[in-house]
Amino acid sequence: MNADIRFGAATAIGSMPGADAREAARTVTGSFEDFPYLAELPARGPGADMIGRTAGMLVELYARVEPSGWRIGDRPGRDTRRACSWLGEDLDALEEFTQGYEGQLKIQAVGPWTLAAALELKNGEAALSDPGACRDLTASLAEGLRLHLEEVHRRVPGAQLVLQLDEPSLIAVLRGQVKSASGYRTHRAVDRQIVEAALRDVAGVHGDGPVVVHSCAPDVPFALLRRAGATAISFDFSLLTERDDDVIGEAVEAGTRLFAGVVPGTDGRLSDPAGSVMGVRTLWRRLGLSPGLLAEAVTVTPSCGLAGASPEYARKALAHCVQAARSLADNPE
Repeated sequence: MNADIRFGAATAIGSMPGADAREAARTVTGSFEDFPYLAELPARGPGADMIGRTAGMLVELYARVEPSGWRIGDRPGRDTRRACSWLGEDLDALEEFTQGYEGQLKIQAVGPWTLAAALELKNGEAALSDPGACRDLTASLAEGLRLHLEEVHRRVPGAQLVLQLDEPSLIAVLRGQVKSASGYRTHRAVDRQIVEAALRDVAGVHGDGPVVVHSCAPDVPFALLRRAGATAISFDFSLLTERDDDVIGEAVEAGTRLFAGVVPGTDGRLSDPAGSVMGVRTLWRRLGLSPGLLAEAVTVTPSCGLAGASPEYARKALAHCVQAARSLADNPE
């Protein structure tokens, strides 16, 4: 991956409140003139949620909704068709509001390990329980994302596409904390080398294009993600502790972009923009890094998706990210 890519100063994670694709596209493209993204609207129901949406992208693997969640099936059904239909609706809206656009454009999908932890096999256990199923799922996801990237490029030909892989369950997979169907035990931890290899295979479908890996869980494995090919790592800044300093410093010095989630993802009072990035400045001083590097190394985002926010707050949060990023660039000290 090319570590010299210059990312936009601010963007968001992916999900938005509501069910109106055109309104979401209008809001996102109006808020982030140089780094919009393909909005996700999980409030529409199964197939618009992050797991169902990505399951709809799989090639030669299909999933349907069961009372316990999404389960892999033998053939495409109405749930797959609904997921594909909603994705098409979102792409239509994005295309409408990005005519002539030539900047960065982010698209999101669930990564292979969160998908393996969420999708069930026919016996009701997570695909994570079967190494062969994990390999098949990774290959299917990689091919599906390759086709998805081609489709977005066709619709917005001037954009530089950024692929974001959402991996909120990654730490649970690495630590053997994903519960079985019964809930009485957990699935065995997956070897770190196997985890890294699968992530590298999926990230590799974007060639030299930039890949962001997002996790809003604690203890994001920065070093593993960098080795797997992540150009940038997206995380909830409030979950960092001083024990993360070394890996953060190494990532910055290696040219990895930090997508710092500093704006709350649910309704609440927003501090002034400079106050939102005060913790980032404090971290920089603690690491002994040059303040001049801040704008080059950090993209400001909400802490996680905005699906649980009100539409009014979501609009304010996006604007706040832009203002906070401007504060970071104008007053790095």
